[in-house]
Amino acid sequence: MLRQISIYAENKKGTLADITRILLEKNINILGSMTDDGAEYGCNRMVVSDADTACEALTQAGYLTRVRNVIGVEVEDKVGNLNHLLNVLLAMNINVNYLYLSFDRASGLPIMVFSADDIWEVEAAIKEKGFLTI
Repeated sequence: MLRQISIYAENKKGTLADITRILLEKNINILGSMTDDGAEYGCNRMVVSDADTACEALTQAGYLTRVRNVIGVEVEDKVGNLNHLLNVLLAMNINVNYLYLSFDRASGLPIMVFSADDIWEVEAAIKEKGFLTI
């Protein structure tokens, strides 16, 4: 199980640079990220090396943050593997709220990071189907 931070921030020039500067100052590595934009505000989701410290530092800087558990599934880098994972989840009646890509630094393999309801049950179910979760 991975811990992800969500940072809700004004959609303006320099915001991402400010967020990453704060993480840099705390020596926090970004392992995967996704940014959703909106007219005025956006959501930056990141798997980082220390979610609690990142949230504390970003909150002190005035950002609205949240930590949540997400699942990371290691997949082989070949055509159709994401579709296979999504079809397995669909067959188990699991809705994927959102999904983004990261990489295992040691193996170089892609890691699909995703959010779903009942995350602990979902993780157990996909492990039973033979997927390697991070």
